[in-house]
Amino acid sequence: MIISYVQIGLALLLIIAILLQQRGSGLSSAFGGSSIEYSTKRGAEKVIFNATIILAILFFSISLWRIIG
Repeated sequence: MIISYVQIGLALLLIIAILLQQRGSGLSSAFGGSSIEYSTKRGAEKVIFNATIILAILFFSISLWRIIG
C-alpha cells in the first residue's frame, strides 16, 4: 500500500523535473531548422538533469518490483 503512494510521489516529481528542463532548440527543429549547439550543463540545469535520471531509475525500479513481487 505504501509503495503505491511512493510510486505516485515519484511520478509527480519526475513530471516536474522533466518540465523544469530547458529546451534549447524550441519549435524550430520540428520544422526543419537546425540550430545544433553543444554546451555543457552547469549549475541548476545539471542538478535537475541528474535528479531526472535518478527519479526515472527509482520509478522504473519500483514499477518492476511491484510487477514481480
